[in-house]
Amino acid sequence: MTAQSPSLGPTLETQRLILRPPILEDFEPWAEMMADEENSGFIGGPLVRSAAWRGFAGSAGSWVLLGFSMFSVVEKSSGQWIGRVGPHQPEGWPGTEVGWGLLKSAWGKGYALEAAVATIDWVFDHLGWTEVIHTIAPENLASQKLAIALGSTNWGPGVLPAPYEAYPVDVWAQSREAWRARGR
Repeated sequence: MTAQSPSLGPTLETQRLILRPPILEDFEPWAEMMADEENSGFIGGPLVRSAAWRGFAGSAGSWVLLGFSMFSVVEKSSGQWIGRVGPHQPEGWPGTEVGWGLLKSAWGKGYALEAAVATIDWVFDHLGWTEVIHTIAPENLASQKLAIALGSTNWGPGVLPAPYEAYPVDVWAQSREAWRARGR
């Protein structure tokens, strides 16, 4: 089966990245990311391939049902899928989230920040959101550092919907006004 050109949402470009709705060929690296405990530990934990497929298909389906979802992040220089970043608001979620999850090979290069900035601009400009949140485990120092770099602050503990209600998270957030006042 060959991948079709995504037409469910926009394609965003940054200096080093392409952000677009997922296509079928993205599933293999997505499944690899979700199978790896270190890579998936803070985004729901390791998944067998069939469960990774359901998450992948749910992300693609959210583009149809909601008009937004996680973008696939593609490194321009290599053309490789390196992760997912973007708007995320499943049923019962504690707010309008922009989240991230990148392959270990892409960590430490500033890609998550670059993709999150483009995505936050997009959600405020095109979805009309009034705030963005990031649900972050208290021990996930790398994501906390990214939230701070984005200008978000810790608004305190949050509760995720089932089946994740036992996972402790803090809600990091900022308003659209605070985002725009940053003067990048």
